[in-house]
Amino acid sequence: MSWISETDDLENRDRLNKDLLPLTNKLMFQVLGNPRGNYSQDCQAVTNLAIRKLIVTEDVGPFRVTGLAPAVDGLRRVFGDIQNELPDIYKALGNAGMLCCRFVRGSNSAISNHSWGCAIDLTLEGKLDFRGDRKAQAGLKAIHPIFNRHEFYWGAAFGTEDAMHFEVSRQLLTKWHDDGVLGGSGLIKDVVDTIDFGDRGPEVGWLQERLNIVMGADLTQDGVFGAGTRAAVIAFQNKHQLKPDGIVGATTREAIKTAQVV
Repeated sequence: MSWISETDDLENRDRLNKDLLPLTNKLMFQVLGNPRGNYSQDCQAVTNLAIRKLIVTEDVGPFRVTGLAPAVDGLRRVFGDIQNELPDIYKALGNAGMLCCRFVRGSNSAISNHSWGCAIDLTLEGKLDFRGDRKAQAGLKAIHPIFNRHEFYWGAAFGTEDAMHFEVSRQLLTKWHDDGVLGGSGLIKDVVDTIDFGDRGPEVGWLQERLNIVMGADLTQDGVFGAGTRAAVIAFQNKHQLKPDGIVGATTREAIKTAQVV
């Protein structure tokens, strides 16, 4: 079997990761800080010294990676399971990059989670999966439940499908924070439960869909919280006498969920 053949049976992509959620920029800023002062579409180095202390370069099984230490350790366990359960795919795996400070592809505002060394792009038989076609290489689809088991989120569920991409889930990062693995402390629940500028994933896609329905916002449902989505949130908040901060917390989320089309 060719593990690079594409499978188009990715129905219900928002359910691929079950209860796991992608990371958000706001959460990453609070927990780890800003990796550097400026970004582009090109890879640049981490300049934040506190984050650099958490970056390691180590062997994870099929290759070496450079990334956030607990994420690298998690990948080592993921690939150990893949080697035991799907050895043919394990032999075909390659690394297309982990640590890379840049914007999300196609965005000039959302910062990629590669910037903290919390995400990895994989190849199979030396080939990258084609981004944005709502398909996935068969091998990537086969290994994604193993990544999920270790609380890594599969990028095939992003608004713009990115099946080569796996990243630490919001739940796993929160667990590391609570356990003191990242050197910080304090409550982050309010940040975990909000949707804010720069976030991306199924939650943002849902938000855009609801705003289009109840506000006629005509947003592109790409799952990226950019300036247009923020403006639509503020317009909704103003209309419903909510604090117009452009942040979707519990109150705004519930209002959007239950709002009726006028």
